[in-house]
Amino acid sequence: MCLLSNHVLAMRIRASLLFLMAVAFPLYAIQDQVTTASSSKPAKSDVPTFSSEVKVVNLLATVRDKHGKIVNDLSKDDFQLEEDGRQQAIKYFTRETDLPLKLGLLVDTSGSVLSVLPEERTASQNFLDQVLREDKDSAFLIHFDRQVELLQDFTSSRAKLQSSMGDIQPSGNDGNGGGGGGQNGGGRGPYGRGGGGGGPYGGRGGHHHGGGTLLYDAIYLASDELMQKQTGRKALILLTDGEDNGSKTSLSSAIESAQRANTLVYGIYFKGEGSGGFGGYPGGRGGWGRGGMGRGGSSRFPQQEREDGKKVLERLAKETGGRMFEVSKKQSVDQIYAEIQEELRNQYNLGYTPDRTASTSAGFHKVHLVAKQKDCIVQTRDGYYD
Repeated sequence: MCLLSNHVLAMRIRASLLFLMAVAFPLYAIQDQVTTASSSKPAKSDVPTFSSEVKVVNLLATVRDKHGKIVNDLSKDDFQLEEDGRQQAIKYFTRETDLPLKLGLLVDTSGSVLSVLPEERTASQNFLDQVLREDKDSAFLIHFDRQVELLQDFTSSRAKLQSSMGDIQPSGNDGNGGGGGGQNGGGRGPYGRGGGGGGPYGGRGGHHHGGGTLLYDAIYLASDELMQKQTGRKALILLTDGEDNGSKTSLSSAIESAQRANTLVYGIYFKGEGSGGFGGYPGGRGGWGRGGMGRGGSSRFPQQEREDGKKVLERLAKETGGRMFEVSKKQSVDQIYAEIQEELRNQYNLGYTPDRTASTSAGFHKVHLVAKQKDCIVQTRDGYYD
């Protein structure tokens, strides 16, 4: 009797399990189909209204009246914008540019400008102390002559920048042709001092010995390797006589690198004493020198005519949306820095989505921005690369 009851109980349990399996399996199958379908076809609410490939072009612009005074009370409707001759609608606009400021100081230490180095150091430090907000902005410092050297990578620390100012001196003054270098870079950040690197031009963490003054290489490397990945307002400030002798980069390529990095270039022109700087130093060693930045070997443009330094800086400024200043008895470096600071604090930030066909999307696009108000001069970059 007990055995029969156990047998009947086992049969009933087995029947119950079979019933549950028969009911549950279709439910699991249906649930799996629903999960697969939902993962392959998103809900309508998840589909973006605009394509992720829509490009927004941003322009930083400074406006001055006919007397050179900054005009900072214009509205979006006071501007007219064209790209490649086609009128564009300005969709984003602000007068208060509170975006982070990324600055790069590039100081010429070739022989032709050595006499002004003390003035450059003092004025540059005062400028950074006044313009940098330590909680938001940052800057880096490069010096160049027969090599290009990063003395201080991006930092918001005024103390680090001030310390690196003491390293602004001609290459070789410390008696060290490679490795070592100034006190602010050794082993810190992406540009450790000394040793070759893996970058395309000797790499980060190396150095370059060239044959003269590597202005164009300095601009290229500062734009391509430092500014390119940064966001916000970006500007390079060059303190130089504008002469280049020995760069592997041409002036046009240097300008293009700044344009691609959406970086303004401000030139502070010192009239050089003589030419060529340290051109008498031997070159040809690849890599980076003294722990800076650069490219090894000799110039790819050995036969190109040396361009007038002042005109070089004027072209750099005009095509990138910056400005060129000349140091003179009437205008000191401190006064020039004060004007640059005023510009950086009174810029218009405009944005638009280009209205053009896909067939014309690649390459360089010419931008023309004007103010409708009479006698107003707009200063901005003259184009960009897609």
